[in-house]
Amino acid sequence: MKSLRPYIRACRPTQWVKNSIVLAGLIFAVEFNDPTKIAKALVAFLAFCFLSSAVYLLNDIHDIESDREHPKKRNRPIASGQVPVPTATVMSIVLAIVALTASFIIAIKLGIVASVYLAMNYCYSYGLKRVVIVDVMTIAIGFVLRALAGVYAIDASISSWLLICTILLALFLGFSKRRHEVILLDSLASSHRKILDHYSLPFLDQMISVTTASTLVAYILYTMSADAQHFHQEQRFELTIPFVVYGIFRYLYIVYHKSEGGSPTESLLTDRPLLLNIGLWLVTVIILFLIP
Repeated sequence: MKSLRPYIRACRPTQWVKNSIVLAGLIFAVEFNDPTKIAKALVAFLAFCFLSSAVYLLNDIHDIESDREHPKKRNRPIASGQVPVPTATVMSIVLAIVALTASFIIAIKLGIVASVYLAMNYCYSYGLKRVVIVDVMTIAIGFVLRALAGVYAIDASISSWLLICTILLALFLGFSKRRHEVILLDSLASSHRKILDHYSLPFLDQMISVTTASTLVAYILYTMSADAQHFHQEQRFELTIPFVVYGIFRYLYIVYHKSEGGSPTESLLTDRPLLLNIGLWLVTVIILFLIP
């Protein structure tokens, strides 16, 4: 089992939590009481977990030299030599094929979105990651594609406001991650990732401020929109606003006071107040949707 551990780590299963947004369609389309659609959504979730692992493997192969200069990334299985590059390449191809096959079996639209996601991430690994601002926007679009995948898997619809909230929140997390990398690597930033040479702390702070405000405004507007009120005779969805406000502010605290934010997934899984807040938000949303 120990011999398999580096290969499992190379797939970064801890990052699979990002794909939970695939399940958002079940909740916001109020389809979480349909066993068939739940099964399809779970298959879509697993497909994107495999796709993301395929992309991570490819990215680690491409960045193997720069990762060896990073204080943390040098310990990754591929960068440290625990997983040979040829083996990682085969793993990436197999995971991608399995994921795309499953996606097309569930729904043609899901397969198309999965293909676009994979192609976009290949472009990111081999070029887009070196274009300032576009690098973060590409990651953000990836989250929107995940949300769309969940919707297409169950043949439902989702509010355009939620897609806007998704991309703005992803931009917020992306710029926060860049800020952490600039601080962590300091003078070695550009040698590890040349794109970091184009980011300065004042600029990133401005981007974080803009995306913070935009995310909050977009979510508040969503709660008051016809899409959110479609399932309610009374306006109650505004009750979820405090959880979103606290979640954003808590993450800002993590970024600026605790000097973290380099891994949104790690922050989500290790910061108990943030994790509890997300849980309460999710429970509140489900309860509101279930109230006639």
